[in-house]
Amino acid sequence: MEGTEVRKLAALEDRHWWYAERRALLAAALRRVPGTPGTALDVGAAGGGNTRVLRAAGWRSLALEYGEDGAAVAHERGLDVVRGDATRLPVADASIGLVVAFDVLEHIPDDAAALRELHRVLRPGGTLLVAVPAGMRNWSAHDVAVGHVRRYEREGLRDLVAGGGFELRELRSWNVLMAPVARWRRRSSTGSDLDDPHPALNAACRAVVVAERVLPVGGLPGISLLATAVRR
Repeated sequence: MEGTEVRKLAALEDRHWWYAERRALLAAALRRVPGTPGTALDVGAAGGGNTRVLRAAGWRSLALEYGEDGAAVAHERGLDVVRGDATRLPVADASIGLVVAFDVLEHIPDDAAALRELHRVLRPGGTLLVAVPAGMRNWSAHDVAVGHVRRYEREGLRDLVAGGGFELRELRSWNVLMAPVARWRRRSSTGSDLDDPHPALNAACRAVVVAERVLPVGGLPGISLLATAVRR
């Protein structure tokens, strides 16, 4: 992601409905990780929004970010951060109990190499949490603007995770109810849709995505895919 987009994201994410609900989903997933919190790695951390969720949940968290701007923002927020490539992680073998890779694999040309690295650094039985943009039918100028290489189909993500040596525990769609609106909006967009919506619109969008916590829509097409897996 370009530095300007990272700075834009960091300025928005504390209040924007999309990032707020994604943090809530991460917090909920952390509560389901077995055992006591240990060492966690947030791969592709950008400005460290999700790293802060890990830290608040009691994990000893390290933000790993490839870009200079994202690493700088994470450092400014008081987070432990290191610059690095997800296909060559500067982390010892089997030293991490939890890896979070939210919205990073789609930026990496060789995503299979990244999965092998995530497998290498996780301890046996360690948990991997992944979020990726879903469906090439949703491809738009937004994807180009934020540096996506691809969007993922459900079976493609399933095969990628399994091929990396992981046992998939859960795979579901997210942002399903808002998907028709997102497709309509992005059809005429010319760049990233990272914006600062009016507070009323922001609250309405948040209410819609929050409803997905209880509605049985995870098997339907959405804007994102969420996966939970463990190292065999």
